[in-house]
Amino acid sequence: MNNKGKIWTVYWREYTSDAYLYGSEIEFLSLDDVFFRNALIPPGTAIKTWYSMVNFQAGRIEPTLPIIDGEGRYHISVDLDCEVPEGIFLQLVFFGKNGEEAGNLIVDQPEMNFRCPLKTYSYKAQLICAGGHAFHFHSFTISERTEAL
Repeated sequence: MNNKGKIWTVYWREYTSDAYLYGSEIEFLSLDDVFFRNALIPPGTAIKTWYSMVNFQAGRIEPTLPIIDGEGRYHISVDLDCEVPEGIFLQLVFFGKNGEEAGNLIVDQPEMNFRCPLKTYSYKAQLICAGGHAFHFHSFTISERTEAL
């Protein structure tokens, strides 16, 4: 039985776009290996943000996340290596049609299944510092699931 639908892999492609730059060392070693170091970054700080919808005219950036909705079931897997176990996590923040926050999801495991809120219109994904000051980010993958969670 095939339990997967579409699969999207998200990389860290842009150097300065929506990244925490203050005192940060960011090295793009390859498409799937970005090294980040910042000894002074406070816990809870968003290090990098990706969006499913953007205002291109205002930001001159394109969406980097797939469109997902509250009707679907999804699986997410995060591929990163941090010097502190669980020192970096991924957070998904979901928004309704008028831009109001509709919910969020903390991805503090290498992979998990999830559903977003029914009224999700767009969302963002953020790498969040949880005590890790240096890591290698490879990618994260979102895939559609066709069976019940």
